Amino acid sequence: MSERVAAVIADDEPLLRAQLRSRLARVWPELEIVHEMENGRDVDIVLDEHEPQLFFLDIHMPGVNGIEAARRIGNRAHIVFVTAFDQYAVEAFEQGAIDYVLKPFNEERLSLTCARLKERLGEHPPGIEELVERLAARLSPQSAEHLRWIKASVGSNVRLIPVEEVLFFQSDEKYTRVVTCESEALIRKPIRELLEELDPARFWQIHRATIVNVDYISSVRRGLKDQAEISLHDHSETLIVSRAFTHRFKQM
Repeated sequence: MSERVAAVIADDEPLLRAQLRSRLARVWPELEIVHEMENGRDVDIVLDEHEPQLFFLDIHMPGVNGIEAARRIGNRAHIVFVTAFDQYAVEAFEQGAIDYVLKPFNEERLSLTCARLKERLGEHPPGIEELVERLAARLSPQSAEHLRWIKASVGSNVRLIPVEEVLFFQSDEKYTRVVTCESEALIRKPIRELLEELDPARFWQIHRATIVNVDYISSVRRGLKDQAEISLHDHSETLIVSRAFTHRFKQM
């Protein structure tokens, strides 16, 4: 029988914690989730009481975020960063943190992460102090400069669109639609890059190809196949919320 491994999941979204726990149970049956946390506030107590070998840490959590939690954990356990933002995850992996998991969770990718973890569990957890400080600087409110204007081509002209006027962004293979109450334009910047630059408090990703300005949401209803559908103020188009992002609206 394989030796059981103790792990902790830290994420402020209960649904996402449950999804990760369920997928981990399928790809790594010997892994035991000994504790779940909404943020990293009690990480020192958890380390002492449960002695976990692994932490799955969401980077963005209210209160004590994943970066601060990782700073407290140090080399007392292996760390996997969990994030919806590629730029943090890729840097974490390349700079020596064992691995990363992207939201929404992909079981094939999670299987690869677990395989790598199994190989390294016998080793002493790596030092990640330099990485933690670099990521902490990125998350600092003082260093955050959110996108304020969208530069879009309209015919032969270039138009500057204030981001607060944008209802939603929606991409296809080549272009991203920038839709306002009065007009729309096309830009070449993909959704992934926009997510890195927009204010996450105002702009939410609701689909692989769609970001919505929450200030313009008028209602959310259940549509076909139990997918949520969003209606907007001053706009007739309905936006579909994929299942991976329905947790954002459970309190609305």
